[in-house]
Amino acid sequence: MAGGRRAAGLALGWGCCCLLLCCAAASKLEVSMPAVVEVERGGTARIECNFYIPGNDSYAYIQWFYMERNNRVKLCRIMGSEILEENADYKGRLVVGEGNALSISRVTMQDTRTFICQVEAGSHGMGENHTELRVYKLPETPEVTAISGGVSVHSSEIPQIAHCMSRNSFPIPNVTWYKNGEQLHPKENKVKILATVTRESSGLYTVSSNLFARVTREDRNSSYHCTVHYWLRGQRHAVESRRVNVTVFYPAEHVTLQVMPSSALVKEGDNVKLVCEADGNPAPVFSFYKRELDDSWQDLSSLADSNSGVLNLHDVRKSSSGLYKCQTLDLDDMRQLEKDVELVVNYIEGVHVKMEPSSPLQEGDSVRLSCDAHSPVALDYQWRDEKGKKVAEGNQLFLSNLTFETASNFSCRVMAPSVPGLEQSKEVAVAVQGKPRIVAISSPLYVRQDEVVNLTCKAIAFPRPSLHWNVNGTAHEYVENQHIASNLTVRVSHDLLRAGAMCRVSNALGASEKHIQLLDQKTPESKGVIIVAIIVCILVVAVLGSVIYFLHKKGKIPCGRAGKQDITKPEARKDKIVVEVKSDKLSEEAGLLQGANGEKRPAADQSEKYIDLRK
Repeated sequence: MAGGRRAAGLALGWGCCCLLLCCAAASKLEVSMPAVVEVERGGTARIECNFYIPGNDSYAYIQWFYMERNNRVKLCRIMGSEILEENADYKGRLVVGEGNALSISRVTMQDTRTFICQVEAGSHGMGENHTELRVYKLPETPEVTAISGGVSVHSSEIPQIAHCMSRNSFPIPNVTWYKNGEQLHPKENKVKILATVTRESSGLYTVSSNLFARVTREDRNSSYHCTVHYWLRGQRHAVESRRVNVTVFYPAEHVTLQVMPSSALVKEGDNVKLVCEADGNPAPVFSFYKRELDDSWQDLSSLADSNSGVLNLHDVRKSSSGLYKCQTLDLDDMRQLEKDVELVVNYIEGVHVKMEPSSPLQEGDSVRLSCDAHSPVALDYQWRDEKGKKVAEGNQLFLSNLTFETASNFSCRVMAPSVPGLEQSKEVAVAVQGKPRIVAISSPLYVRQDEVVNLTCKAIAFPRPSLHWNVNGTAHEYVENQHIASNLTVRVSHDLLRAGAMCRVSNALGASEKHIQLLDQKTPESKGVIIVAIIVCILVVAVLGSVIYFLHKKGKIPCGRAGKQDITKPEARKDKIVVEVKSDKLSEEAGLLQGANGEKRPAADQSEKYIDLRK
C-alpha cells in the first residue's frame, strides 16, 4: 500500500516538471533556421530566419552575421524591411524577402560559410540560430586519354594505362576507375591510382587521376574509363568519361602461313602470295625460305615485305613448286617461331599432235589426228578449226575425203577442269596437195570495144600455185587460205574481143587453164535504131501490099505468064528507094496477081517482082 502511494507521488512529480518546462519554453524567444542551404555558383541563396516571440510581441531589429576563421563578422542590420549597416563585401547583393528571409545574389565560392540570424525582442531578450551555406559547381565531363606508345605485358614496373581530368568543380569530387565496366581498386603490385587536386584562381577545383595497372594479352580488347562522383542535396551523382582502349604489346604464340589463292588452284603464270601471320603485337620480323633439292634453304626475304609478312611470287612456273617456310623473330624477347606450307603449281606441258598418215595428203584421202599432253591433274581435249569453232571432243580427230576446201589448220585445246583457266593449245596444218583447180572466172563477159574491164580468175591448190594471163594488163593478185585470185585490168581491143583471154594456174604438181570469152555488147542507141528500122520495114511492106492489091483490083497492072514484068526504069537514080518483095506463099501471090478476067497465073511466073516507088 505504501509502495503504491510512493509510485503515484513520483508520477505526479514528473508530470509537474514537464509542464513547467513546456511553459518555460513557450515563454522564451525562439529562432529557427535550416541547417544547410545549397546553391549553385552564380545563383541566389535564400536563407530563412523564422522566430517566435511570446505574446506575439514585436521585435526591435534583426542582425545577420557570418563566421570567418572562427570569428563572427557582422553582415547587416535589418529594421522592418530596411537593410542597415550593410557589409561592404555584400553591398548590393542582399535583399530581405517574405518571412524575414535574407537573399544573397551572385554567390561565389567565398560565400561558402555559416550565416547567423540574431533577433532582438526587447523584454523577451535576444535569440539566434545559424545556417550553413554551401555553394557548389557541377564538375565538367571528365576527359580521359590512353597512354601513348602502348603498354608491354613484360614491363618490369606497373605501367601507366590512362590519365583522367575533371575541371572546374566545387567542392572537390572523387574519381574512380573502371575496366570493362568493373571498378578498379588499388592492389599491391597490380593496380595503383594517383590523384591530384588543383585549386584554381576562381576557387574551383581541377581533379586529375592517373591509373597504373599490369596488363595481359587479353587486355588488347579491354576498355577503360573514369567517373567523377559528387554530392548534391544529400544525393550522390556521377559523370562518366568516354571509353578508351590501350595498345598492348605481347609476343606471338602462334604463326600461320597460307597460299593465296588456294594452293589447289594455282597454275603456271599466276601471281601468288604467301601470307605469314603471327598473333603477337607488334608484328614480329618475318623471313621466308624455300627448300632446295639438296634440303638446303634458299633465303627469299629480299623478295618479301618483312613488316607485313607477305611474299609475292610473280608468274610462277612448274619449278616454283616446293616447300616454303616463314620464320618470325620477336624483338622483345628474341623468341623465334616458324611455319611451312607446300606450294603446288599446276601445269600442262608436252602438248603434241600426231598425224597419221604423216605422208603428203591428196584429195580424197583420210587422216587421223591424235593429241597428247602431260599434267599432274586430269585433262580434257577439244579440237577447233582455224575459225575457233569446236569440231570434236576427245584426244583424237578423224578427217575423211579430204579436199582443198576441207584442208585447214586445226588446234588441239588441252584443259584442266579442276584448275580454272589452265589450258594449252597446239596447232597442226592439214594440207592437201594437188595440181591447181580453177574455181571461178569472169566468163562470159559482155564488153564494149575500147572500154577498160576487169578479168577475174580464182584457183585453189597446194603447194601454192602461180597464176598467169596470156594478155597484157595490170594484174592485182591476192591469196586467201589456199585460194589464189587475180584481177587483170585491161582495155578491150579488137583482137581481145575476138580471141578472148586465157588464165593459167600451175604448181609443181600440174597446171590448169581456162578461157574467158568476151562478147560484144551493143549500145542502147544502136538497138533502138534497129528496132525502128524493123518497124519501118514492116510498115513499108504493109503499104506496098495495099498498093499492089489496089492496082490489081483496078486492072492497072498487066500481068502475063511469061513470069516477069519490069515496071522499073533503067535510068533510075541510085538514091531512089527500090523494094524487092519475095514470097514463098504461092497461093497468096497468085490471088494478088489475077488478071482482069479473073484468070489465075502460075506461081512460077510470079516469084519475083520489082516495084518502082519513085513516082
